[in-house]
Amino acid sequence: MLSARGIEHHYGARRVLDIDSLDFETGSITAVVGANGSGKSTLLRILAFVEMPTNGSLVLDGKPIRTRADRLAARRIVTLVEQRPFLFSGTVTANMLYGLRARGCRGSEAKRRVVETLQLAGVADLADRDARTLSEGEVQKIAVARALALDPKVLLMDEPTSAADRSSTNRLYQIVAEARDRGVTVVIASHQLEEVYRWSESFVSLEGGRTSPVSPENVFRVEIPAGTGSKEVRLGDLVIHLVTDTTGPATIALPPDDLIVSTGGFSSSARNQFQGRIQRITDDGRGRVTLRIDAGVELVARITPSALAELALSVGSPVVLSIKAMAVRVF
Repeated sequence: MLSARGIEHHYGARRVLDIDSLDFETGSITAVVGANGSGKSTLLRILAFVEMPTNGSLVLDGKPIRTRADRLAARRIVTLVEQRPFLFSGTVTANMLYGLRARGCRGSEAKRRVVETLQLAGVADLADRDARTLSEGEVQKIAVARALALDPKVLLMDEPTSAADRSSTNRLYQIVAEARDRGVTVVIASHQLEEVYRWSESFVSLEGGRTSPVSPENVFRVEIPAGTGSKEVRLGDLVIHLVTDTTGPATIALPPDDLIVSTGGFSSSARNQFQGRIQRITDDGRGRVTLRIDAGVELVARITPSALAELALSVGSPVVLSIKAMAVRVF
């Protein structure tokens, strides 16, 4: 449905994106993950044809998007819900109708779509409220409803649940899954990783504007055997012990903060212990150090600068990673 090739984007002299290729299939949900400043929002704005890349090409539904007319046509079937949605003054219903009328949908059909999508999003009671009096969470819900009312073929969402409670988050992802089942291509950028891992079929991890082969949260697709309680799954040559009642295809995550880093074996209740070698050391910008470790698969661990000094770690250092079976997350 939507493809990007050779995407480079600059703000002045600063390069913010450098991506070889991306493909988003019809009727799929893709999560875009990465740290702040990794390029997630910029990528979504380019995919939405709100910004054009400095270099590169985009193809929508088999058609290259080259001219201004192409972009305008594309924006009629691609909808972006931005991280901080803007609502005009006036009622929620008026805000919903504005977008529909801009796309040529008027009269009883426009009113029907407004009523249906507000009900679908669970915010029908806000229809007559002044949009400027809504809370941040309510604005996000209305923005999602407004996007769905446009009946897009591609729905792009930037941190759509950052102000939502768990109940609202679950409902949003159910709505998104229903849209996916109707053939809508969905791309979601989010920091709420557990939710996007649970609902997405594929992932794009960005680091410094480039795609990374491994999610920053050590996320892997696995096949979990039947049964309950303690189980084993394989990641290449690694055997991962975990505790779950889930069976069949699933996503597991080894949270970097739960990975214990040592320079040798030690007595521990952690059932998972992997030998590896440090490939890269970076400052995560939040007072911690990120280690990328080759343990047969690439794993990411986070430790404090003091721990890095105490362990005398450097690129090339051999380490042992440990994590309890109960700490392995299953989605």
